Amino acid sequence: MKEGISRRNFLKGSALAAAGVAGAAALSGCAAEAEEATPSWMPAAWDYETDVLVIGYGGAGLWAGITAFDEGAQVMYLEKAPFRGGGSSSINMGQWTAPHDADAAAQFAFEAFHGQTPMEVCQAWADEAVLNPDYADEYGLEYTLGETPRAEYDIFTGFEEMYVGSGTGYGKGFFEAMDQHRQDRGIEVVFDCHDEELIQNPETKEIIGCYTLIGDDGEKKAVKANKGVILTTGGFEFNFEMQEKYLKCYPMKGFYGWKYNTGDGVKMAQKVGADLWHMQQVCGGDDAWFDDPEIVPGGVSVESPTPNYIKVSRLGERWGNEEVFSPHGGWKPYANFDEEICDFDRIPSWYIFDHTSFTGGSWGGMVGGAATENGGMGIGYMTEDLDPELGGWAGWSADNQWELERGWITSGETIEELAANIAASKWDDKMDAEKLKASIERWNELCDTGADDDFGRKEMAKIETGPFYAIPLYPGICNTIGGARRNENANIVDPDGKPIPRLYSAGSFGNMNGHTYAITGGNGSENWCVGRIAGRHAAALEAWDATASA
Repeated sequence: MKEGISRRNFLKGSALAAAGVAGAAALSGCAAEAEEATPSWMPAAWDYETDVLVIGYGGAGLWAGITAFDEGAQVMYLEKAPFRGGGSSSINMGQWTAPHDADAAAQFAFEAFHGQTPMEVCQAWADEAVLNPDYADEYGLEYTLGETPRAEYDIFTGFEEMYVGSGTGYGKGFFEAMDQHRQDRGIEVVFDCHDEELIQNPETKEIIGCYTLIGDDGEKKAVKANKGVILTTGGFEFNFEMQEKYLKCYPMKGFYGWKYNTGDGVKMAQKVGADLWHMQQVCGGDDAWFDDPEIVPGGVSVESPTPNYIKVSRLGERWGNEEVFSPHGGWKPYANFDEEICDFDRIPSWYIFDHTSFTGGSWGGMVGGAATENGGMGIGYMTEDLDPELGGWAGWSADNQWELERGWITSGETIEELAANIAASKWDDKMDAEKLKASIERWNELCDTGADDDFGRKEMAKIETGPFYAIPLYPGICNTIGGARRNENANIVDPDGKPIPRLYSAGSFGNMNGHTYAITGGNGSENWCVGRIAGRHAAALEAWDATASA
């Protein structure tokens, strides 16, 4: 049975009865009596009421809501997905930063972000991050703690104090454990919520709740938040309009994350005067993308089973060492701009391989597979038991035949035919047969010499046995980072840096990683640390409505 509240059972068994859900009828009656005293901007009646409203039920939302509850506040979640939350946090690697020294970690972050995130924000995160192992122990989370420092870059001050915890069972294990804590506390999740609009007092600028639509019911519901609202709505990975507006290169279609991350929080926050930050930043590299949402909504991890392959641009030119794979900063080379075509010439790029590679083993990952098994990591859409409606799929075939027949793999008996088929495909129209042929000939020459003098790749084998094949690659993988700018208390601020009262955020919606995603486990740590900060501060507020239940 699917856990949580859908639009069909939204009114059943809510743990928020004491906070007003069970008294909705009474509230409506009171509202009728006080109709004349109700300001025009405020709902005439509240459909639901809580102390702290968390919009978005992912990793950051879990920490924010559970923390607020443990601090004595009533909590309610609104989640866009139809029946199961978790967000990208529930289908990722499950890593989180655990520095040994808070001051060193703060300095590392400040330098790595090139000052784009204020030191007080870095320090607040670091002060919480050193406590992450303690919180993991307190909540019974299974994990291993690295014995050596680890971060994306070792050139910044404080690197030697940066360590990483890895959750057992990846993000899935984390979500299941924390979701049980949420259930034990009786905190309800309302699923299938969308098109939220924050309710703001026009005089005090306080956020006092929100409107939401639930499922296909076109009637807006008003949710009262006596103390505060926390936005944990994730990134905008699946909003191509926002990608084109904010990102340094686009389209980024290779994301394997939560398909419901469409930037909803950005619009909500902007409408109440929030400033934005880090909108150009991404945590990601590249993935294959097949424009086949019936099977999989986003990117798919692929890897050649043999060395008989290269990666080329959409023009057919090899442009890097294929063995160098960066899942967090590897998207940046895709921002290469070609004046001749007035576009990014590496979007898409293509894996080009021969029949030896095609028959050498699976090119894609298997559901639940190990981190190094055929490109499979048991994360993203390959997370075990992930429902197809949420993006889960059966994984790549063992012999690549299904993908070839489905059209995910483009083929040709000759290089010229392959180039023509790529140029005629739905992905690309710029492939130059002569350039592609020259790239393969150059690669084969390098294989004869035994050294890749162009880019330094180690494992080499010729591309010479037809038929020949291609798989499209796009930047993506993890998540966008931009969102509402926040201060050290996780309070969302306006363009002048002034806090918008009672409005908080955490997680990938406004992640602190400015300039570059530089902290290994940074997404997880952002969720854990800033989620706790937001929950703690929101719970500590006095109710804006003096008549609210204590």
